[in-house]
Amino acid sequence: MSFKTKLIPFAIAMAFAGGAGAQEVVKIGHVGPVSGPSSHLGKDNENAAKMAVEDLNAKGFKINGKAVKFVLQLEDDGADPKQGTSVAQKLVDAKVNGVIGHLNSGTTVPASKIYFDAGIPQISPAATSPQYTKQNFNTAFRVVANDNKLGGTLGAYAVQKLNAKKIAVVDDRTAYGQGVADEFVKGAKKALPGVQIVDKQFTTDKASDFTAILTSIKAKNPDLIFFGGMDSVGGPMLRQIKALGIKAKFMAGDGVCTEPLARLAGAEAVNGIVTCAEAGGVMPDQQKAMDDFRARYKQKYGQEVQLYAPYVYDAVMTMATAMADAKSAEPAKYLPYLAKVKYQGVTGTITFDPKGDIKDGALTLFHYVDGKKTKMEVVK
Repeated sequence: MSFKTKLIPFAIAMAFAGGAGAQEVVKIGHVGPVSGPSSHLGKDNENAAKMAVEDLNAKGFKINGKAVKFVLQLEDDGADPKQGTSVAQKLVDAKVNGVIGHLNSGTTVPASKIYFDAGIPQISPAATSPQYTKQNFNTAFRVVANDNKLGGTLGAYAVQKLNAKKIAVVDDRTAYGQGVADEFVKGAKKALPGVQIVDKQFTTDKASDFTAILTSIKAKNPDLIFFGGMDSVGGPMLRQIKALGIKAKFMAGDGVCTEPLARLAGAEAVNGIVTCAEAGGVMPDQQKAMDDFRARYKQKYGQEVQLYAPYVYDAVMTMATAMADAKSAEPAKYLPYLAKVKYQGVTGTITFDPKGDIKDGALTLFHYVDGKKTKMEVVK
């Protein structure tokens, strides 16, 4: 049995097998930043969405006994909230059956209102801002843990395992960056009430010169710097931290926790210095499925998974599972089934709580060894 066959769970397998007759088209929208500083992550997501749809179509997916063909409508939000709402409306106007995306919290949150108003289910594979599901939109779901867990876990780890007593915090003022930084501070203070936040600085998600804020931070002599933002900013920041001779450890969330970070920062700026967490992760019994997915992805696209691709793949398959369960691809009909879906995916078991957050979401802690992102442990 091929690995592709193994990826398809029972609920989906029951919907497969041939059959004559015209195919119904099921249109899935995918949105991510395939332009701009985070384009490597957006393309990673887009590739995985294509891979999932190709797998579904290759198996002859059927809904309620009728052959269907999944097609993707790919859109670029450039990690820009205004562009994000524009393409969200474009997908609504195109009458897509569901949406996978967006990647950034700053685009996911405003776009979610547009999907909700149209009654179109949305699964984000990457957005971690608690605000996304706090809106109580019954169309909004995510397959990764949110910033409450991610930031809080990192904050506790910083003071308990890295022995940080004096911490400086920098965020990029996006919904994601600010949110994860705030939760980090809460987690650190809860774990060690006496911890000192010696400096708080702000930048943007397009900045490249951090001399002023890092000079201020250096004067405070922190044990650790926490950054809320993406690798396209975190990498150059780490390079300048090293150039300025700042000896602090560096910690960040999943936006920085990527393979390209070492290239963006330089291996010497990350080795033994950076600890980060990815919003997601697999337990030992799931590792083979993840390794097989990564190998298949690399064979198909000629590059390593950047970050969120496995979660995109599972998000598409989860949506398809709900359609099969509901015997319909109509949003209003399969939405209730999506809320109670159970899908065994590459990243583990996917089920949602009443708000649309994944149940028992995992986090994976990483550091960098010889310029390579290296797993430390999975935390649930």
